[in-house]
Amino acid sequence: MKRIVFIIFLLAFVSILNAQWTSPGNGTTYTIEDLVELSNGCVIWSESNNSYRIENDVTISANDKLDVNHSLNFGNNVTLTIKGSIEAINMSDYYWLSFSGNYGVNGRIRLEDATAPCLFRRCYFTQLDGIQVIESEAVFTDCHFQNFRCEQQSAVVDCMNCDPVFTNCDFDNNSGSAICSPANGQTSTQIIDCIFFLNLGENRPQINLGPGAQDSIRIVRCTIDDGDYTIGGISIADLIGTGATKILLKDNIIKNCRYGYNQQGYNLSSVIIGNQFINNKLEHNPMNGGSGISIYGMDENNKAYIRNNVITNNHWGITVINAADVDLGTEDDWGHNVIHGNGHVYNYGASYGIFDLYNNSAYDITAVGNYWGTIDEQEIEEHITHQFDDPSLGLVNYIPFSTDDAIEEAEDTAFDVWPNPAQGRFTVNGQGTMTITNTLGQTILTKEIDGKESIALPRGLYVVRLGEATRKVVVE
Repeated sequence: MKRIVFIIFLLAFVSILNAQWTSPGNGTTYTIEDLVELSNGCVIWSESNNSYRIENDVTISANDKLDVNHSLNFGNNVTLTIKGSIEAINMSDYYWLSFSGNYGVNGRIRLEDATAPCLFRRCYFTQLDGIQVIESEAVFTDCHFQNFRCEQQSAVVDCMNCDPVFTNCDFDNNSGSAICSPANGQTSTQIIDCIFFLNLGENRPQINLGPGAQDSIRIVRCTIDDGDYTIGGISIADLIGTGATKILLKDNIIKNCRYGYNQQGYNLSSVIIGNQFINNKLEHNPMNGGSGISIYGMDENNKAYIRNNVITNNHWGITVINAADVDLGTEDDWGHNVIHGNGHVYNYGASYGIFDLYNNSAYDITAVGNYWGTIDEQEIEEHITHQFDDPSLGLVNYIPFSTDDAIEEAEDTAFDVWPNPAQGRFTVNGQGTMTITNTLGQTILTKEIDGKESIALPRGLYVVRLGEATRKVVVE
């Protein structure tokens, strides 16, 4: 009887060993075809899926490299762990290199202590549970992240103690935040020219970052849109005083969110310049959110330099809470922000209030050289809440103010396209003359649009132009 039990245990142990494969860590570079031959069935060619498939956990050890030259399908609860490096570089503009799961399947990619850079270009990540980047150098260029489940992590990409780079990437229709980093690590994420749409993080914003590392956190030329859902735009917080976080928020469009941008905690210093914060009021109760910009400081070391932004049609324009050092413009360096039309109904629906700037702190704020939607000084005063309304609050110095609202012309010049890649049909949301061309430069369609427009096209790569902005769309 003991011998039978021992044999059963031995078979189970061998089965566990066969259920995962780890490279030897001797400096070898592997292709997907190599893994099919060497991984004891952990990576196979699937005739039913017509693709390569990871059936069981695979680890690429330190000093080894995985060169991904084919699309990969993930089995249930399978993790691809990279401790060496990975390159999935697709140089074609005509197809995507895909990392995909199936409905009900929770595949994961984990980049952990990678010994060399992990590089992804023109990759399509879909129906996975999530991607983790832990103390690894990772660069994602021209990638698309769609339909992630986020059941075992809070975001599509969880980053910790690293400086990941996302350039020209799209995140849409995911069941979690798009990108996040924890409160107990230091991560300086670089997010450039990306689009975020409907990443539903259950009371978490689409970009949800903790403290930064030595480099600055940069979010530049991105579009963030929540559609009709009550999800926040961007939040950057250091709630435990981990470090000294530097932030650059530049030339972004943040609209239709529960709130636009939230900066909260200790030792945060931001430059907020050239952004548009529009219609961020999907929070039903204004007491719980709805600011275009919210600066919530634990002390005066929470700083914000705010210039050349459009902040309009939010529940609150700018809110400064508790303690912060906020510079909205000085006599020598005007703010040139356009701040007006922010407000909400209060007193149980009995009246409507304009709250373009609410200084809910004891610190004075300089806000010189901004346009407030009017050149009537008394009317501007009514739109700003500060010491004149409550002696315990700090004073807002907004004089002289600007009479120039030319910056408003920048509103709504960008547009959204989804889904991308598309299955035969996609939607363009914008206003103006839309032109669609193919890869040969031939014009496929020219049309005036005002809002959402559904477009059906055959398989291929297209360029959609609206005004001066362009988007690439793949139709599969």
